[in-house]
Amino acid sequence: QEAGVPYLLDACQSAGQMPLPVDELGCTMLSATGRKYLRGPRGTGFLYVQRDWIERLEPPLLDLHAATWTAPDEYEIHPDARRFETWESHVAGQVALGVAVDYALDRGLDAIFERNQHLARTLRSELGSISGVTVHDQGRVRCGITTFSAEQKDATEIQEALRGRNVNVSVSTPRSTRLDAEARALPDLVRASVHYYNTEEEIERFVAALRAALSI
Repeated sequence: QEAGVPYLLDACQSAGQMPLPVDELGCTMLSATGRKYLRGPRGTGFLYVQRDWIERLEPPLLDLHAATWTAPDEYEIHPDARRFETWESHVAGQVALGVAVDYALDRGLDAIFERNQHLARTLRSELGSISGVTVHDQGRVRCGITTFSAEQKDATEIQEALRGRNVNVSVSTPRSTRLDAEARALPDLVRASVHYYNTEEEIERFVAALRAALSI
């Protein structure tokens, strides 16, 4: 900030599971998707830009929504957030995203964050009790996304075994987090994400299903 260098914070995994106080974060821009922890539809998202930076950023695409055609060879870009939008838009998706945002705000982002923290701590503790399982999450504040590997099976085998027990997890490969994965020599990881609507009983069932899957 002191050097006047803008930076964009990718908050796709954070929006909907924790507060995002942009003034405290100090970011110039913040982008997020609607389909993850906000539980909105795919293909939606939002962009925050500091007001004093809006007119300093020229969008890559312009149409008659983002700018006004003032002369045959001149146009004027709107000075507000419309400059980042286009005429054609996914209206139904935008409405649904708004509903998802209202739902999260009604629940309370602080309450959601505290609940996610509790569930994730519980899950990581349970995973740590399973022989051969390693939890790979780092950071002073860890979120509801929990990643782990197991000596007994690779991530895809675990995913398939859990699917057979009606448990959904995903596989995170080094291709999606190459800098971190290569620096830590990480294998493919199983990702088990919790959210505030999950229960402690569901975590117990998940851990039991994982133990059974690893014993096959």
